[in-house]
Amino acid sequence: MARSAWDRQEEIEDQTVSRLAMRQQKTTRKFVICIRNEDSDDLVRGKVYLVLPDGSAARSGYLRVVDESGEDYLYPATFFVPITLPIAARRALVATARLATA
Repeated sequence: MARSAWDRQEEIEDQTVSRLAMRQQKTTRKFVICIRNEDSDDLVRGKVYLVLPDGSAARSGYLRVVDESGEDYLYPATFFVPITLPIAARRALVATARLATA
């Protein structure tokens, strides 16, 4: 059985989509705990927050955090300490963040 160029193109596209999906799955959600909230009514000390990826902010010493308003804002990285959570806790917090922003 001979495969056409069309079949090969579809296979390449499928592999590309598959690789992208794998990369997205490997991207783990990052969480931090607030240790300072100076001049911010939308952060609670001792609370866990979801961090959204933002390389530019990180290079400038900031984190993009989904705060009490349900929106994401930049805060100084010194306001937080990174934490590692069990998978079940990460899923629950991500689901809560999605509900807050919906």
